Amino acid sequence: MLYKLNSLLTKSDKTYLIILLFLSIIISIIETIGVSAIMPFISVATDFNAIQTNKFYLYIYNIFEFDSEINFVIAFGILLIIFYIFRSFANLFYLYILSDFTQSRYHLLAYRLFENYLGLPYKEFINRNSSTMSKTLHTEAINLTTIISSLLFIMSEFFIALFIYSVLIYVNYKITILLTFILFINGLFMTKTISSKIKKAGIKRAEVQKRFYEIINKSFSNFKIIKLQSHDYLLLDDFKVASADFAKANIQNNTLAQIPRLFLEAFGFSMIIFIILFLLWKYQQDVSHNISLISIFILALYRLMPSVNRILTNYNQILFCQKALDIIHSDLHYHHQQEGNELINFTDKVIIQNLTFGYDPNKPILQNINLIIKKGSKIAITGESGSGKSTLVDIIIGLYKPYYGSVTIDNTVLDDTNVKSWRGKIGYIPQSIYLFDGTVGENIAFGSNYDIEKIDECLKKAKLFDFLQTQSGRDTLVGEAGIKLSGGQKQRIAIARALYINPEILVLDEGTSALDNETEALIMDEIYNLCFDKTLIIIAHRLSTLKKCEKIYKLDNGSLYEV
Repeated sequence: MLYKLNSLLTKSDKTYLIILLFLSIIISIIETIGVSAIMPFISVATDFNAIQTNKFYLYIYNIFEFDSEINFVIAFGILLIIFYIFRSFANLFYLYILSDFTQSRYHLLAYRLFENYLGLPYKEFINRNSSTMSKTLHTEAINLTTIISSLLFIMSEFFIALFIYSVLIYVNYKITILLTFILFINGLFMTKTISSKIKKAGIKRAEVQKRFYEIINKSFSNFKIIKLQSHDYLLLDDFKVASADFAKANIQNNTLAQIPRLFLEAFGFSMIIFIILFLLWKYQQDVSHNISLISIFILALYRLMPSVNRILTNYNQILFCQKALDIIHSDLHYHHQQEGNELINFTDKVIIQNLTFGYDPNKPILQNINLIIKKGSKIAITGESGSGKSTLVDIIIGLYKPYYGSVTIDNTVLDDTNVKSWRGKIGYIPQSIYLFDGTVGENIAFGSNYDIEKIDECLKKAKLFDFLQTQSGRDTLVGEAGIKLSGGQKQRIAIARALYINPEILVLDEGTSALDNETEALIMDEIYNLCFDKTLIIIAHRLSTLKKCEKIYKLDNGSLYEV
């Protein structure tokens, strides 16, 4: 676990951890002084003669020229009050630094995860579940910061416990050794029984929460289908099971996590009683003459038991959240595809030569494809569903890399060094148009700077500007997935979005297949007019969509030929 955590932390993180370690030692010393200072105060407050018989007290008494023992004790008490106020502020400052570090790690981890997800190769991205990635970004990143926070708390409380034990050993090593032995045996019992159950609950939590997110995502994404089929009770049953399992895992963790605290409280009170009984047995008289010894053990246990409890609680919390570390470590340590933005010019033609591709290397979808696309030409690619039309275009626009063969633009081979520059020349209108819950303008400018003039210009080109003037203009809300718009209106927004970057190539991937014939014909005429100076690549089933294309190609059994 420490190896994985170490690999996720940056050099500056580790430096910060060293600073926190140093601060935790200082806080531990302050806490130890806070506990041990009570004993001498009670000693002199109950017996003024101790000032004259103790060399250290007498030295302080003479240095500051106290005129009476009572003034010495009063000054001692006031100093302790000031110290305890300082102790509170020191602890508050340390907790702030600790919280700042752990929460900042969440921000950086979430950012790195999101950056890696956006940097995934397209082929790998489509094989991932968006619900799982969303869960990792939010829940698992938070759980990982809980692990870091728990480790820091353990480190801090360990030093406090160590220093307090040192004081107790100095005061009475026999009682302290016995106390330590009993505490160790019980702590070992706790970690071997309670902690293992909490770890299993944590693994269960990660599994059921993944299912929990998936059910929510697929239900909200297919809400209309659910309403039509009236099978919502099936989804409710699935959700009920996942939610109940998630609740059970948390109930088990929350209940088991309280056992160390309750046990240690009983143990602490029992130890105090045991110490008094031990002194009664040893000296066979009342314990008034040992009030200082009893006081230091009572105060030490009062501070020590919470430290031991926090150590065990945070240890169990680490076990419960440990699966988050495995998930995030896996997602951050894949082979990242390095893509460059080296300039690539398109002035003549695109040449696809001897191209072969398949999602499974042993089962190629495309075989020995050869195609030339002249700049400014309008071509179409047709074929049966599943024939590989969209896959071929995805290779042309740089989303997939061919297993064999090449894509060449003006004598420059398309590769990882220039693929970003090439993609920047392409406007894409997909078959399934996703509009997020925002304004028309925000959906058009998605991924680019928001330019009002450019948005209005693109809306005019897409023949949507006049309609929007009857609504709220570019600020018209589209609803999630564009639910407030018709199919034709969503299509026009997709066109405006594609035109917003002023592309040299426009790709229409069956983007009008869901429209009626009349609307499709109207929109296709507008697209042809808009692309008079652009290269146009169309994927379509209907031949009516392709009437103005200069060349039509058909994909059949992995081979491409001109119709």
